[in-house]
Amino acid sequence: MEKTTQEQVLLNHFAKYKTITSIEAFELYGITRLSARIYDLRERGHKIGMVWEESVNRYGTPVRYGKYFIEKTKGK
Repeated sequence: MEKTTQEQVLLNHFAKYKTITSIEAFELYGITRLSARIYDLRERGHKIGMVWEESVNRYGTPVRYGKYFIEKTKGK
């Protein structure tokens, strides 16, 4: 049985949920270096965008984090 790569796990996630953050990647799939996997996917030709989100952490401190998504292509 072939092992599913982290890149394939992320592509499946994008297909189902559309976006992912580093905390979601860690909690759901144990992926600790999301930005590295995104880099790998981009190198393979996938168009992945990122937007900055702002929130407050559990200590009340404002934080920013990236939310990744597959960019839509014309005609799709």
